[in-house]
Amino acid sequence: MGAKRVMVRVFVSRRVVTPEGVRAGAVVVDGEKIRAVVSLNEMPRDAEVHDCGEAALLPGLVDSHVHINEPGRTEWEGFATATRAAAAGGYSMLVDMPLNCLPGTNSAAALEAKRRAASGQCRVDWAAWGGVVHDNQGDIEGLAAAGVRGFKCFLVHPGVDGFTMVSEQQLRAALPRVARTGLPLLVHAELPGLIDTATERLAGADWRRYGTYLESRPDDAELAAIRMMLALCREFSFRLHIVHLATARALEELRAARADGLAVSVETCPHYLHLEAETIADGATLCKCAPPVRGQKNREKLWQGLGEGVIDMVVTDHSPCPPAMKRLEEGNFQTAWGGIASLSVALAVVWTEAERRGFGLKDVARWMAEGPAKLAGCGARKGKIAAGYDADLVVFDPEGEFTVTKGRLHHRHRVSPYLGEKLRGVVKATYLRGAPVFEEGRFQGEAAGREMRG
Repeated sequence: MGAKRVMVRVFVSRRVVTPEGVRAGAVVVDGEKIRAVVSLNEMPRDAEVHDCGEAALLPGLVDSHVHINEPGRTEWEGFATATRAAAAGGYSMLVDMPLNCLPGTNSAAALEAKRRAASGQCRVDWAAWGGVVHDNQGDIEGLAAAGVRGFKCFLVHPGVDGFTMVSEQQLRAALPRVARTGLPLLVHAELPGLIDTATERLAGADWRRYGTYLESRPDDAELAAIRMMLALCREFSFRLHIVHLATARALEELRAARADGLAVSVETCPHYLHLEAETIADGATLCKCAPPVRGQKNREKLWQGLGEGVIDMVVTDHSPCPPAMKRLEEGNFQTAWGGIASLSVALAVVWTEAERRGFGLKDVARWMAEGPAKLAGCGARKGKIAAGYDADLVVFDPEGEFTVTKGRLHHRHRVSPYLGEKLRGVVKATYLRGAPVFEEGRFQGEAAGREMRG
């Protein structure tokens, strides 16, 4: 007879990052679940031991803002390449945005098309957001029943055909249905009128200058949109989530809304916490995103908002495209695609900046695992190292350093504003439900990711 398979494994680290704090300990994994987190002298004697040495053990990260783009625009990205990049970056779950695929995820039928496209391709778990567009109010509750984790809408043109922005009037028609589902509405909060006025004023400006692009999408466009959404949240009592907050000017009003008991959550992104407008070179269209990266003082206030809990989470807004769409040769910020791809390096970007401001691994785990998992309705299974949770683990060397090269990016088109930067924090291994999916620079096993349905 062959040897009996060892089902119980123990991951040992001097820095196990749990919601209660960072401590030396052992994570006991039974099958696909975490059985317990115990002290070193409480480890099961017959377990298979994985010694992580001096590396920390983080919960698998969850990214609730990813543009996978499949079906329909797989030449931009796709489930195979996006989840590969995610595994290398320490992510165990992605939630796909509904707009850059064709068809957009605006109906239950479109969701089924996405499921067919994802089948057999995913190296990490995934889920889907549904869309709220100008004419799909009748599809909202059907999408919820079909398993989306919530809804996404744009108050300004999203940059692609097939997914329309919504006006306040159209939102008013949709919000009672959204509220009935109990699911969150994720809002790209910029109002088009202020952007259009600014852009018209800059018609003769030099669009190779980053300053021109920054002027074309002013803070006031974000602030006015957030104010409108907070008022609608009070009126319709739905769960509001502000995506990719770029302006720190909104923090006081968001803080006050939460103090009033409003059901509002907020995210920001690695690029807003790392880049600064003052140092973005003219023609550097790899740095274009919407809303735009703002100034250094604004960046520091976003960090303050994270520390105070006004901003709940950090997610990538991974939005890749074919390199030609970045207009790299002409460097035109008006015509270049606005999106930053960062799945494989986002943890290091955030850790590099967080550590120098005095934040710790527990903070990063809360921002990049626990918070996004809760938003996506998976907070009882994902985002924590705790008993009963999926055994999604990241072996992370917080002292390690590396220079970002194309070989470290892993998404389909290996362009990034982070190329050439020296970052701190190295993902040594990623485990999905107890099984290695990335280890010491190599992908492991088959594509075993599953959809997390509602």
